[in-house]
Amino acid sequence: MLAGGEMKRSRTGPDFELIVGGPQESFRWNVHAYPHDLAKWHYHPEYELHLIQHTTGKMFIGDHVGSFAPGSLVLTGPNLPHNWVSDIAAGEYVRNRDMLVQFKDSFVRDAMAMWPEVKEIEPLLNDARYGIEFHGDAALIGANVLRQIGQVTAMRRLLLLFELLYELAISPERRLLSSRDYSDAPESAAADTIKQVIGFLMKHIAKDVHLSDAARYFGMSEPTFSRFFKRNTGHGFVHYLNRMRVNRACDLLTGTDKPVTDVCFETGFNNLSNFNRQFRKLCGLPPSEYRRHAKRNMQKSTELYRFDEEMRAALAHGHAFHEISGANAGR
Repeated sequence: MLAGGEMKRSRTGPDFELIVGGPQESFRWNVHAYPHDLAKWHYHPEYELHLIQHTTGKMFIGDHVGSFAPGSLVLTGPNLPHNWVSDIAAGEYVRNRDMLVQFKDSFVRDAMAMWPEVKEIEPLLNDARYGIEFHGDAALIGANVLRQIGQVTAMRRLLLLFELLYELAISPERRLLSSRDYSDAPESAAADTIKQVIGFLMKHIAKDVHLSDAARYFGMSEPTFSRFFKRNTGHGFVHYLNRMRVNRACDLLTGTDKPVTDVCFETGFNNLSNFNRQFRKLCGLPPSEYRRHAKRNMQKSTELYRFDEEMRAALAHGHAFHEISGANAGR
């Protein structure tokens, strides 16, 4: 149990990200290096189509934990928390790790109201509430168009964005990531309280913290706090805490050389057996194998993404979107 004097309120993740676009832009295109201040567990009201260009690692989309590699393309909906944690050595810096576009829900809803044809992408936007991962030709086409958007301006950018959304909307090469009962990032007073709860858990993640500790700290009975937490996160307290601990363990395993036993206790697991069991449940393999796999994939990341340079070369020679799409369809 935690000592009462150690409990201080904190306002940490998932962090809210305020996205500010240019004065002459209806949506935002960007590339990020890694590590980066914005590469963290966070949410925002905008949709985000996110392409990994370099590195492998683990992605956290709502309550989904999965692997990513170069070419991974994911669409997240408004207020769906997300994070991509790359398997890189401590102190390593990766330029242009990811490329993305972000746009507001009102932007596409207004377009639907003005042009009924745009409603064809509405099912895609509805599914984005849970996060969508694309694969096969859909991911290849998405990567190509994202790069083209970054190379053009004004009206051409807008046309390419809607062409991209249409291609993704009609593609069957996709899967939902987060569970349907997952609650989006909460709002208003509940959001403020949940942020403080998550901050409290992060601060004491290495300690033997219990639901009763959090309930007492936030002035609620245990049943009331349990219902509040479940309603606003979509998870039971213990389940969510274990996910946070495993997430932190992934960071330590990939970013440090600490022994697995040290990582176990630094993330609040009271014995190695439980740590291995929870880690395997969420990541699909034991901690030691996860670390070996991460280091091996770092060495092979260039080979895994050979098509990146091929597509860049194609774009440099002026191939249009439909020409690249046709080539991919014929593979």
